[in-house]
Amino acid sequence: MRFDLHTHHERCGHARGGLRAYVESAMECGLDVLGFSDHSPFLGEAEDHYKPWVAMAKSEFPGYLDEAARLRDEYRGRIDIRIGVESDFFPEHMELYRSFYEGFPLDYIIGSVHVMGDMDVFRPERWEGMTETEMRREKERYCDLVAQSARSGMFDILGHIDALRASCPQLESIGTPAEDAMLRAIADADVVMEVNTSGSTKPCGGWYPAPALLERAAFHGVKVTFGSDAHDPERVGEEHEEVRCRLRSLGFREWHVFEKRQREALPL
Repeated sequence: MRFDLHTHHERCGHARGGLRAYVESAMECGLDVLGFSDHSPFLGEAEDHYKPWVAMAKSEFPGYLDEAARLRDEYRGRIDIRIGVESDFFPEHMELYRSFYEGFPLDYIIGSVHVMGDMDVFRPERWEGMTETEMRREKERYCDLVAQSARSGMFDILGHIDALRASCPQLESIGTPAEDAMLRAIADADVVMEVNTSGSTKPCGGWYPAPALLERAAFHGVKVTFGSDAHDPERVGEEHEEVRCRLRSLGFREWHVFEKRQREALPL
């Protein structure tokens, strides 16, 4: 079965194309399952549409789910559509997010750390003037947040677990025991980690997680899934087969999809 559980669309303010365009692209590239997972609103902020270039408004979320459900019904029998969300993880707002999602019939929730401190992790300026020691400290903070997200019980999938290196490729070579602690937390929590191919759109290149981290995830027994993290319909399903082959070479024998918050293992 060919699938892609991580896609975005124009509501988030930094993706191209509507939901239907992603469905059509998924069908063209032969996917059996397409997951919608646009960015969650910033629930902890007073404004309805905080940072409109990053995420949809709170008031838009029901409309997003309604449109996705209509498309699921329209395309039934041609492609299987799953409806999810990529949620920010803010420990201080964890219960607010948890209670919000309980009110909606989601197939899955991807938990991702996009903000650390007051700055988006993808912003290159956060690394200006930092020493290697300071970079390692930031990496350890990030790994700890991902570990906390795994232990929270809120998420079915953890998104791009080493995306902190997106605009700072040298982070990949800065080792820390916090990486293995993060992977152990993910395995112990029995939450699924995605292999995300959108690193190719960032200065770091490649996939998330990086090759060495993916190999260690296999060692720790972390469960996996696939997501392109497409922000353009043309990227849907990108490198699906390459990821499948790489996972098999590392000893993985299954990956996972979700429906109604229930996990299903599929042979690789």
